[in-house]
Amino acid sequence: MKKLSLTLITLFLIMDVSFAQNQDVAEKANGPEITFKKDLHDYGQILVNSDGSCTFEFTNTGNEPLILSQPRSSCGCTVPSWPRQPILPGETDKIAVTYNTSKPGPINRTVTIMSNASKNKSVVLRIKGTVVAKPDESLPEKDMGAGAPVNRSN
Repeated sequence: MKKLSLTLITLFLIMDVSFAQNQDVAEKANGPEITFKKDLHDYGQILVNSDGSCTFEFTNTGNEPLILSQPRSSCGCTVPSWPRQPILPGETDKIAVTYNTSKPGPINRTVTIMSNASKNKSVVLRIKGTVVAKPDESLPEKDMGAGAPVNRSN
């Protein structure tokens, strides 16, 4: 009976160790992986009709080529451009996003990036800020009521 118990315990320990090794291998699966330096760009306050371009830098941290498909923006005022060629493991590239700043108001838009990544098949990039009208370019007016200082000498 002792031999049977000892054999069963040994068998369970061996199975447990081999299962843990298989799980570690599965977690380190082959495939591309996309990692962005930032996923939010804050314009702050930007003037009407100024340059609304920004870039999002990313790296393929996987071990197979990364392929991006056409990004989708939340509206027509946000236009993304992306690399069409495969990004090899360890390489870095950029996605450019241009926001149309022709109208004043708040900016809160997203661009969804689709790829063949193993884990993050879609990543949402965000831009925010406020488009403000250009200040009037008139010269300051002099207050004539106060008058200019007068030098009176007697």
